[in-house]
This record gives sequence, C-alpha cells and structure tokens, in this order.
Amino acid sequence: MDVQCEAEKHKQLMQSSQVTGNRQPKVRLIAFYLPQYYPIPENDEWWGKGFTEWTNVARAKPLFRGHYQPRIPADLGFYDLRVPETRQAQADLAKAYGIEAFCYWHYWFGGRRILERQVDEMLSTKEPDFPFCLGWANQSWTGIWHGAPDRMLIKQTYPGMDDHIAHFYYLLKAFSDERYITVDGKPLFVVYRPGEIPDCKRVIDLWRELSHKEGLKGLYLVGEASELSKHGIWIPQDHGFDASLKMRISPPEGWSSWRHPIRHLRSWWNKRVRKLPTIYRYEEVIPFLNSYNPNGVRNYPCILPNWDNTPRSNKNGLVLHESTPELFRIHVREQIKMVADKPKEYRIVFIKSWNEWAEGNYLEPDLEFGHAYLKVLFEEVCR
Repeated sequence: MDVQCEAEKHKQLMQSSQVTGNRQPKVRLIAFYLPQYYPIPENDEWWGKGFTEWTNVARAKPLFRGHYQPRIPADLGFYDLRVPETRQAQADLAKAYGIEAFCYWHYWFGGRRILERQVDEMLSTKEPDFPFCLGWANQSWTGIWHGAPDRMLIKQTYPGMDDHIAHFYYLLKAFSDERYITVDGKPLFVVYRPGEIPDCKRVIDLWRELSHKEGLKGLYLVGEASELSKHGIWIPQDHGFDASLKMRISPPEGWSSWRHPIRHLRSWWNKRVRKLPTIYRYEEVIPFLNSYNPNGVRNYPCILPNWDNTPRSNKNGLVLHESTPELFRIHVREQIKMVADKPKEYRIVFIKSWNEWAEGNYLEPDLEFGHAYLKVLFEEVCR
C-alpha cells in the first residue's frame, strides 16, 4: 500500500464529506485499539515469519451459508502500524466521526514489554495529535484461539511490588503527556483482569500514592468486570477502582438460545456439529450486550459493533451473525442512555473495538459497509 497516497486520498475524502467535527459529541467515546499490525520477533517465532493480525484476516473463509468472511479493509487497506502516516489516517478518521480517544492496549509481563513500538513512537514524536489512554491487557498469551489452549506463549506474572513500581514509572511518561485523557484531571487507565492481580487494592493504593508524588492529581482506574460479575455485582470501589466496564461476551444465565445455533442453521448444525462455530444473531444478542447500572456502581457502557473471531479460531470461534449498521444504531442508542444523565466528565462510552479485525470486531471501513457504522455512530452521538 502506498501510505502517502492513501493518506492524501483520506484527507480529500474528509474535506469533501458532509461529516464534520463542528458538532460536539453528547458522550465521550473511547475506542479500544489493538497494536498487533506489524511483525515482532515473538510472533515470528510462534506463528511464522511476518505474522500480524492480517495473517489471520486474509486467510479467513466462510464456514456456513451467509457467513461474512473474509472481511477486507477499505480506506486504510492492510496497513502496517510502523508507518506514521497510517497512524495519522486512523486518528483523522476517528476524530471525524466523533470519537474522542483511542485506548491502546498495553502489555507488561513482569517487566517485559511487547508490541510497545507504536505507543513509544507516538509518545516520542507527539504524533498523531489525538487523545489517548492505555489499557493493561494483563492476561497470559496462549494458543487457545488456535486450538492449542495448553500452549503457553507468555505467562502473565506479578513478581511483586518492585515490579508494580517499575510498571508505574513506565506508564508515567504516558500519563504526563498532554494528549492523555483524564477524568477530574486524573489520567484514565483500564485494567483488563483486575481480579487476577494479587493484593490488587494494595497495588492500586501504591500507584495512587506514586501518582501524587510525581505531581499528578491521582489516577482514574477502570476495571473490566465481566468475569468478576458472574459471582454477583462487582463493586469497583471495594478494590481501589473508580469504575468498571463489561466488554467480554458471555452467555446470559437462563437464556437457552445461547446454547443453540440460530434457527435456519439448526439442521445443518446437527449434520456438521464439529465443523461450525457457535453462531447467534446480533439482533437477538443486543439486549444482553447493553450495560447495567446498579445503585452505587459506576459501570461504563461498552459498544460492540460486531463479532466474529473465526479468522483466529475457526470452528472454536463465536459469530454474532448478521450485524448491520441499523441494528448497531439500536445498540448505540441504548448504551448512550446509560450515561445521558451523568455530568459531561463522566459521560464515557467505550467501544470494542476500533480495529480488532481477526475478531470481526472493528469500526474501520471495510468493503461491505464502508463508513456506514461510523456514520451511525456520528449521527447518534453528534446530532
């Protein structure tokens, strides 16, 4: 891909489009952002030379009648995140459609970093000039999505308080960046699996203490609560967090439809049970994707435009079938309602995700729908 040519084409598109940034969004949209779109030595070793997320995307095939695969990117193409013009084009696109910031996934394995290049370069060059925050994806990397759950690639460890101190000081450069988004003046930081951090509240208290010592107003910490909420309502404040969100897809208790394929595929499923992924209609799942807001808990909504991780996991995957921009609109409206009565500072809505292409979970334009999902988001958030 000629990135400079694509960036110029994108710039002209934005200038000629009716989409403008003149209207202020009603909520603060923060889109999760996957950095795995450039080769690294670890992925070369595990999956073959030159592996990136695009490797899985490009080899995906339809597994049943009407299955939307492969998914091919449109405006931005099969990009390489080592290229600054690509990162700028992404930021321009997100800003044009009312997204306030990217939440870049960040990896820290007991002092070992991985896929850190993009964030490091973004911090050193100050480009793109687009707001951001970080989310710690604190989970072990295994071969689970490739049918090898017992294959350990990198184990998530927690060596002790000295490691947590070192982690904080690595993050401090980002927290101190003028583009880093805040709530009440405090840098926002997401933790993917708070329940797995030993003595979590003590760690959080230490980080807050260090933040004040280094001249910050504190930290605003959001914990992902999908697994924790299975055992009842997770109260973030009890664990040192300010708020929670739920982004993972899990079967709601008592709804048998989650355990069966959609109706018109059932007979095929019975014949080919070992060859099909788990399939549900996006339309039927929407009510279970919408967030809850129990008394005394600040739980931020998370928008899910689509989902199909069969490019990674084939028959072991999950497909939310027949997602469309108009069904997405219904979901977006319901999620916005969850924060509509909050002060503007706390009117946060997360999006999973900006670019999880191998999960079929993205907002970036593809050949099938173009900018349609982004336009729905803009119309609902900025009108």
